[in-house]
Amino acid sequence: MTDSDAPQYFDLITMGRIGVDLYPLETGVPLTKVETFGKFLGGSAANVAVAAARLGRSTAVITRTGDDPFGAYLHEALKDFGVDDRWVTPVAAYPTPVTFCEIFPPDDFPLYFYRRPKAPDLEIHTAELDLAAVREAGIFWITGTGLSEEPSRSTTLDALEARAKAGTTVFDLDWRPMFWRDPDEARPYYRQALRHATVAVGNLDECEVATGVREPEACAEALLAAGVELAVVKQGPRGVLAVHRDGTRAEVPPVPVDVVNGLGAGDAFGGSLCHGLLSGWDLERTMRHANAAGALVASRLACSSAMPTEAEVADLLAGVVPPGGASLPSQS
Repeated sequence: MTDSDAPQYFDLITMGRIGVDLYPLETGVPLTKVETFGKFLGGSAANVAVAAARLGRSTAVITRTGDDPFGAYLHEALKDFGVDDRWVTPVAAYPTPVTFCEIFPPDDFPLYFYRRPKAPDLEIHTAELDLAAVREAGIFWITGTGLSEEPSRSTTLDALEARAKAGTTVFDLDWRPMFWRDPDEARPYYRQALRHATVAVGNLDECEVATGVREPEACAEALLAAGVELAVVKQGPRGVLAVHRDGTRAEVPPVPVDVVNGLGAGDAFGGSLCHGLLSGWDLERTMRHANAAGALVASRLACSSAMPTEAEVADLLAGVVPPGGASLPSQS
């Protein structure tokens, strides 16, 4: 292989969902009454890549959009955020997905996905993957949504097998019940993915789908038994529990903030988690940083454009930014 043939190195490559978020610019108002919306880059895989890029990491996303103006917008948004879009390709047959939400702080944010007849990001094919780049990336990040339909399901599992636990491979459990018939359908594919991952991250609902248990300690042990090296269990108001196979553990509380919109907090957490893992931080420092990143996004309206910089996270952790009074209830 010549230098020109060598794969592009990225700190983080994510693979999975992308779309356009149309969020009300009014809080506490049902969609039937909302008159103004903001347009934002959305989708968990895209948001995690943005979050890590905001923290100074080189990132790229593998996904697909519709061949339409919303798809063109997503390319522009990724580039503006510093995320490489070389593996974002159009699908002529399906429109770019849009997602609406309602905003009822501090803990009610219903989501309405428009991903039919099929989302383009579920039309990723193994033959289109740059498997050399996937193997070389510092972190490769996949999501549960990517396992929900073919061909994305097989492609995700093929990418994980080709990665072969090189570096750090993160499985974001990302359980969205509207994309599956029932949890029993999802569990076998989650088990396959866990065998190839080194890190699993999810809230209690997601951990229950993956493992069949719900108590946080039991979830962590079950995820480790399934094959990962590090289990990260988000416990809502109890904060986050992280347990490593070597016996290292950290349990840190949530950061209190005035919650505006809890959506996207989990993606900020994920981008920060990647940043901490790449930096070689100890487990407690990584979890505290990730909690703070998620809290900052929860205190803002948007998701992608709300992802914090390193300086903003540091200020919050140092108490420079007034945190407000409400704890973030979950980072899902």
